[in-house]
Amino acid sequence: METRSKKPTLKTIAIALGLGVTTVSRALHDDEKIAAATRKSVHEMARKLCYYPSRAGLRLRTGKTNVVSLVLDTDEQIGSFVSQMICGITEGIEGTPYHLMVTPYSKHGDPVAPIKHLVESEAVDGIIISRIEPEDVRVKYMIEHDMPFVTHGRTQMGVDHPYFDFDNNAFARISVECLAGLGRKRLSLLAPPAGLSFHDHTRQGFDAAMAELGLMEVPIHGISNDSSIEQIRLAVRSLMHQRPAPDGLVNSSGGVSGTGGAILAIQAGLKDVGSIIGRDVDIVTKQLFANLPIFGDEFYVVHEDIRETGKGLAKALLGSIRGRPVSELQTLIVPTKVSRQSTVD
Repeated sequence: METRSKKPTLKTIAIALGLGVTTVSRALHDDEKIAAATRKSVHEMARKLCYYPSRAGLRLRTGKTNVVSLVLDTDEQIGSFVSQMICGITEGIEGTPYHLMVTPYSKHGDPVAPIKHLVESEAVDGIIISRIEPEDVRVKYMIEHDMPFVTHGRTQMGVDHPYFDFDNNAFARISVECLAGLGRKRLSLLAPPAGLSFHDHTRQGFDAAMAELGLMEVPIHGISNDSSIEQIRLAVRSLMHQRPAPDGLVNSSGGVSGTGGAILAIQAGLKDVGSIIGRDVDIVTKQLFANLPIFGDEFYVVHEDIRETGKGLAKALLGSIRGRPVSELQTLIVPTKVSRQSTVD
């Protein structure tokens, strides 16, 4: 019967390199008093031996866990959106002592519960949250409990806190302006779910641009970009049967797998009624990736780089953990460009 190999310790690394345990410990903590060559060899040996410090011991010695958590709604599509976000955060903490832990929760339960668990168990040094509400109780809780955090989105609570956000007000404005420039006069908006901050920002930008340009809205009722592909398809089919029907559409969903494949559902709904994109209706859609050739139609796109968002969130969270001023940890990415994308020969 094979015996399970023991977990490597500081002593294991020290024996392998002929160093003292104290020297190994200081090298792993990048003590500049330890020669650079020694630090490098210790880190390389630690990786080779799959050494990881005890979180419990680290907490006792330093008050830190070297763990940060991304708290995700389990109803969010586990696809390219989430994977790109995680890749970005991972890249953002690369070269630091920190590791990423994903904490799932259900939006149908208590939104504070996973945050409370992480804080009370002292499991992490910082938290990233998304799907931000104007008056977000999670933000209030973390501020009250002095937990470093960053939000993917902005609140309207009248308190300063770290955030990284995409300007959806600007997105909606330039989308409407693009469609108006194409001669479109009757526009529909597939908006984010009501109750979220980026719904308010998107709606405000859309309404303002529509009023300024004297355009008519043809409302889409009963759905958001969180709705299922079939729900969006049926809603678009019904929308195009209205008189007057829209001749332009703004899709705030983030592409094929950002929040349920809304653009695919829109294509299907238009095809059901024989409407041709580029002839009967033009579409401006938010897109999370540089190129998505599977669309098969002509679109106008506004790019939101989710991988870079992940990096920005990680940078802001590390800054919050280190006590940097909040004003240095707030980033708003303002889109200025609508690009034409087509795979039509």
